[in-house]
Amino acid sequence: MRTVWLALCALARLWPGASGGCAESGRCCPGRDPACFARGWRLDRVYGTCFCDQACRLTGDCCFDYARACPARPCIVGEWSPWSGCAAQCKPTARVRRRLVQQEPLNGGAPCPALEERAGCLEYSKPQGQDCGHAFVPAFITTSAFNKERTRQAISPQWSTATEDPGYCMEFKTESLTHHCAMENRPLTRWMQYLREGYTVCVDCQPPAMNSVSLRCSGDGLDSDGNQTLHWQAIGNPRCQGTWKKVRRVAHCLCPAVHSFIFI
Repeated sequence: MRTVWLALCALARLWPGASGGCAESGRCCPGRDPACFARGWRLDRVYGTCFCDQACRLTGDCCFDYARACPARPCIVGEWSPWSGCAAQCKPTARVRRRLVQQEPLNGGAPCPALEERAGCLEYSKPQGQDCGHAFVPAFITTSAFNKERTRQAISPQWSTATEDPGYCMEFKTESLTHHCAMENRPLTRWMQYLREGYTVCVDCQPPAMNSVSLRCSGDGLDSDGNQTLHWQAIGNPRCQGTWKKVRRVAHCLCPAVHSFIFI
C-alpha cells in the first residue's frame, strides 16, 4: 500500500496542474488559517484541498509536502545580559537580567524560553557611600550559591582588605514556614523549595552582609538563648518566610548544599 502511495505522489508531480502543495503555492501559515490552502495530495492520501497552516498537523489535512516546504524552526535566544544592580538601596529588592529573541519560532517549532529572570538582592550602601541596611529584622537569606557572585568591595565600600573577616556560620532549626516557599519554581528562586520544618539549616555570615564595625550579620540571633523564636524571610519572594531557633555558632557551615544559605 505504501508503494502505491509513493507512486501516486510521483505521478502527481508529473501530472500538470495536479501536484500543487505548499511549495508550489508558496504558502506556510502560523496557527489555524482556513485561507492557507492549496490543491494537491494530502497526507491522508486524499487528493483535493490541502492545508499549509501549522494546525494541519493536528487536523491531518496537510499537503503532502508540508514538512519539506514548511520546516519547523525553534525559537533562538541570545545570551543573558549582565545582572542589573538592585532596584533600590538599603532594602530588600530585586535584580534582573534579560535576553533577546534572535529567531521567532515557526511552523510549530519550540517556543521561546523565559526572556527575563529576577533574583532577590540587598545593597548595603547608598550612592554617596554611606553604609546602611544592617538594622533589618527579620533575617534575610538567599541560597549560598549567591555568595560566589557578589564581590565585597563593589557592594560595600566600607570593607577593605585590611578589615575583612573570615566570617562565621549560624545553625538554626526551622520551626515554621509559609506554603509560598514550596510553590517557587523559578530558576533562581527554586532553592526555597528545600526549606522544611524541623530541619537544621546553615546560614553563612560574610561581608558585605557582615557589619564592618560589629562584625555581625543582622538577624543572626547570636544573642538569643536558643529558646527564642526568630524570624527569617527569603530574598526574591517576600511571602516565603518563617521562624527558626538558634542551634549554635560554628566557624564553617557543614550543612548539605540544599540547606545552606547566606545572610544578605
